[in-house]
Amino acid sequence: MSRFFSKKYSGLEPYVPGEQPSDMSRYIKLNTNESPFPPSPKALAYAAQNTRPQNLYSDPESALLTKALADTYGVKPRMVLATNGSDEILNFAFMAFCDEDNPALFADITYGFYPVFAGLNAVPYELIPLREDFSLCVDDYFGKKGTVFIANPNAPTGMPLPVSEIRRLLEADRNRIVVVDEAYVDFGTESSVGLVKEFDNLLVCQTFSKSRSFAGGRLGYGIACEALIADLNTIKYSTNPYNVNSMTSALGIGILTDGEYTRANCRTIMENREFTVRGLEALGFRVLPSGANFIFASSDRIEGGEYYRSLKDRGILVRHFDKERISNWCRITIGTKESMQALLDTTRTLLEEKR
Repeated sequence: MSRFFSKKYSGLEPYVPGEQPSDMSRYIKLNTNESPFPPSPKALAYAAQNTRPQNLYSDPESALLTKALADTYGVKPRMVLATNGSDEILNFAFMAFCDEDNPALFADITYGFYPVFAGLNAVPYELIPLREDFSLCVDDYFGKKGTVFIANPNAPTGMPLPVSEIRRLLEADRNRIVVVDEAYVDFGTESSVGLVKEFDNLLVCQTFSKSRSFAGGRLGYGIACEALIADLNTIKYSTNPYNVNSMTSALGIGILTDGEYTRANCRTIMENREFTVRGLEALGFRVLPSGANFIFASSDRIEGGEYYRSLKDRGILVRHFDKERISNWCRITIGTKESMQALLDTTRTLLEEKR
């Protein structure tokens, strides 16, 4: 830290992203919840033919992409905001809807960027503990003042929350905003997008990074009533009006035109998820129920940090967190069937070596 760094950020603890090794060929990469599949050929062909000239700024409204998203979800374009990854719209939400009188409320075990966004924007926040079984109970948020942020399914646990519970939360207090972060929703969890026409206090955030095989493109979006999107646009045009580049926008539209490719990949990942869960459980692991493209697993036979390090030594990357409550757990991204078989075979070997 230099002597010029602002005191207001001196205590900020930045988000720590998952490892991105320079030599990818050394590892089976199961640590950052990326898709094992490339974008669809149809999407790439569309982008090649429809990208805006690069000597021009990108469209600040992302009008064609916004319309494609609106058509996909059956909402008006003014109910959609495209962003540079879903992290950007989450940050916009902290900026727009949280302050000293309106703290942020989120789980103690959830997406690690929430406390970072709170710190970055000098927003007070309250951690709401997950239950003993790592489930989120919306009743724990009743009667509390502030903007609620819920990852559904949750990360890193992968556990989904029924839309009926999101509805209960929205109905309990219509004078506060609920932000539902659905980064992993396409892997078997019901989306809350259908509620945005009914509740003007709901913002749903999604991403192209996971199910749509576009993590490198950094494309996300939010869906809400027109008034909330207008608020978020005020923040966007005050920070980065050209927030979605033209190549990313074109490929995003192309991806939306080939929805069956996305759905087929999701089905494959869900099948591979069940295969991996069965395999780990047969080896004595406890695996939480997951509606995401990853699982959260622990074992009494090998400590979480040791499991992570031992897998890495053998060329497999998973994600381990040092937080005390989950230090014995590892988050494992679901990849190809071959990758998951390699994980199971290596895990079996590790356990045999510990006998």
